[in-house]
Parts: sequence; C-alpha cells; structure tokens
Amino acid sequence: MGTPAADERVLWQGRPDLPVLARTAFHTRTVAIYFAGLVAISLVFGNTSAAIVCTVLGVAAIAILQGLAWQSARSTLYILTDARLIMRIGMAIETRINIPLKHIGAAHLNDRGKGRGDIALELNGERMLGNLLLWPHARPWKFTKPQPMLRAIPDAASVASMLSDACANFSAIERNLTEIKEERAGTGQQVNGPAAPAHNGAVQDRGFEGAPA
Repeated sequence: MGTPAADERVLWQGRPDLPVLARTAFHTRTVAIYFAGLVAISLVFGNTSAAIVCTVLGVAAIAILQGLAWQSARSTLYILTDARLIMRIGMAIETRINIPLKHIGAAHLNDRGKGRGDIALELNGERMLGNLLLWPHARPWKFTKPQPMLRAIPDAASVASMLSDACANFSAIERNLTEIKEERAGTGQQVNGPAAPAHNGAVQDRGFEGAPA
C-alpha cells in the first residue's frame, strides 16, 4: 500500500529537515525561551537554587523534544508519484498513508525560511484521516477536518509547484477520459477501460487510507 506501483512514476521524495522540524513541530525554541525566562526571573529575585532547577529541567525538556524530532525525521518519508502522495510516518510503528491526487482539493505552503516549509493538504470527500494517526504531520488546529501536512521539507516551493502540477495533470486526464466515456455512451458504443490513468486500482478506487506497515 505504501510503495509506488510498477506503473507509477516517482516525481519526488524527501524527509523533514531536522532543525526546522524540531523548532516548528516540537517547539524547542519556544520551550528554551520559556525556561530561559524562568531562570532570569529566579536570578532577579536572588533564588539561585530555583535558577539551577529551571536550567536542569529546561535542558532535559529540550533534549527530549530534540530526540523526538530526530526520531520523527528519521522515520518519515514522503513520496509523490503521478497518481498519489505516500506518507510513511510513525516513530514507534510505521504507518503508511496513501492520498490519491484526485482527493487533494488544495495545498497551502507555509514558508519557514531558507527554502524550508510546510505543505498542508485540504482533502475532498467525507472520509477523513485522524489527527492522532497523522501527528505531527498534521496542520495545527484543524480538528474537525484534519489536514495532512508535509513538515519542514527542503525546497518546499518547488515541491508545492510540483504537487500542484501533478494534481492538475491528473485531474485533466481523468476529466478527458470521463468525457470520452460519456461521448461513447451517447453514441451507443461499448465503453471499456478505467475512469482515470491506468494505475493500481486500489489507489484510485479505495480513496486515501492509512494503516500500519
């Protein structure tokens, strides 16, 4: 389910950038600023013991978050083909999520600087993916209709453009084939063949899905 089929063409694949992922998804910078503020306040009031405790706790918290970010980046692989987007995610148990391009209604690019960025995907249809399944590869604060997100990817603008072109090409092909089928049906000719590019039927018909590898 999470491996490109023989008749699919891989357009791009990549992983999150670790420093950006740690800062944006695991909020290491925010936590560092918070504990630095506690240390400063403790020192201002002359409470050296509290300052030391806050320093130790801050270093431990940042180390844990950095470790989680490292494991997340290491276990993540995004694959874009001419038929679908595959997300291999999961720090403890690998989950492979298939998102056919025909289910992507819109994509939103969030620039994180130095070419890195996030791409959040709005999905069509009633079947949704859960935030717990996607985390941390989900757009924040979208609880009722979760949006999968490619996190902290390098050269994000180019990937967003590539994704947009792939979705547009796929939709155009699917629309043309549908029009051909309708035209043949109107003339009484027998209609055979798929209603979309000739990729694996499970990708096209079953919709987006996620399951443990």
